[in-house]
Amino acid sequence: METENPSGKPSVLIVDDEKHTREGLRRALEADYAITIAEDGATAMRLLESETFDIVLTDLRMPDFDGLQLVQRAQSVARPPVCIVMTAYGTVENAVEAMRRGAHDYLTKPIDLDRLELVLARALKSRRLEVENVTLRQQLDKRYGLENIIGQSAPMVEVLDTIRQVAPSRATVLIQGESGTGKEVVARAVHQLSPRRNGPFMAVHCAALSQNLLESELFGHERGAFTGALERRIGRFEEADGGTIFLDEIGEIDPSVQVKILRVLGERQFERVGGNKTLSVDVRLVAATNRNLEELVKAGKFRDDLFYRLQVVTVTLPPLRQRGEDTVLLANAFLREYARENNKIISEITPEAMNALLLYPWPGNVRELRTAIERAVVLARGDKIALRDLPPIIAAVTETAHGQGAVPPEQLAKSNLTLEEVERLMIIHALKATEGNRSESARRLGISRRTLHRKLHDYKLEDL
Repeated sequence: METENPSGKPSVLIVDDEKHTREGLRRALEADYAITIAEDGATAMRLLESETFDIVLTDLRMPDFDGLQLVQRAQSVARPPVCIVMTAYGTVENAVEAMRRGAHDYLTKPIDLDRLELVLARALKSRRLEVENVTLRQQLDKRYGLENIIGQSAPMVEVLDTIRQVAPSRATVLIQGESGTGKEVVARAVHQLSPRRNGPFMAVHCAALSQNLLESELFGHERGAFTGALERRIGRFEEADGGTIFLDEIGEIDPSVQVKILRVLGERQFERVGGNKTLSVDVRLVAATNRNLEELVKAGKFRDDLFYRLQVVTVTLPPLRQRGEDTVLLANAFLREYARENNKIISEITPEAMNALLLYPWPGNVRELRTAIERAVVLARGDKIALRDLPPIIAAVTETAHGQGAVPPEQLAKSNLTLEEVERLMIIHALKATEGNRSESARRLGISRRTLHRKLHDYKLEDL
């Protein structure tokens, strides 16, 4: 066994029990490749287990450990090389078997050097694509895997456990939760942890489209199907074949479209708008809603059979106000992210500012917290985020909680709060001042208890 490793060159392991063949190939390739040679399959396998090679160029027939065995074993190493088999006994059967075992290509002896150069170039291109795919998968795992879902509170631990359990299955998943709780993040994690991870992930935000446009978006249309349909369009279900489709705000879908979705779930078939050809797809559906689908079913606005199909597994995301210490984890994670994006050196959030983040009820949930931290990073004057860097509504809530009276009108006037924010702030103050007594809070605010309940719902303050 001899080894050469010129820096920066693609690495090739040549395996042949005939010395003149090994040496001839080395001399032909050493100008462009880092060559390692091995005289038998067992030696080659030991090298593959200790080093990384881009290409393995191996003889087919060798004593004890032949080329087909080597190709098959090579697929089990951490970073499998591209394997090319050489033989003086070229038959179609041998070629088919080599490919079945994992070989990239097949060469007959004596080796045509021009043909060899072409095959090696193709092998290197395949290798680069594989490395890029591995890198991309690692990036996707980091960006969309469970590591991207930050939370240590009991409700979030339960959510993470459910995701781990359901992801490997084929089950339809329904994600429930208020706006801004991270439903799409969970949907992507389910996809990324599933056997479909190498397939497409298609997200459709149903409330953003009219029903006619939504039907075309989901199922595609044929040319001339309606005015403006100048050419055939492939729908998202068709594009997601072999992968996952995520339907956000599914509670907004018209019953006529619900019927077609139900058919895809039951029969895995559909037709494009304006078409009569039945298409088949293999798609996993993950749906999300911030509405109560059971109430919509009772009101006749959502099909009960589709509802039962969707809720095979339900993941309920808690609002941020119920996640306790997660606010600290999320705030610090967003701080690092936006400090890096804005090229700012900001090390921490001051205790005063963090206390404000903990006191604020976050009606916009994680999305609102993310926006607040981004703003604070941009406006921060030093290496820490201070209370003055946070949105006025958050600072005002803090001052209300620490003071025994309402925030002075002149302070509210200077804070640039909207009328809704001032109203929300007054309700929060009243509830804190009365220790959650809603009847007394309504009396102090000069409104009825029913009106207070409605406003608590509108401002997502039910938990105060």
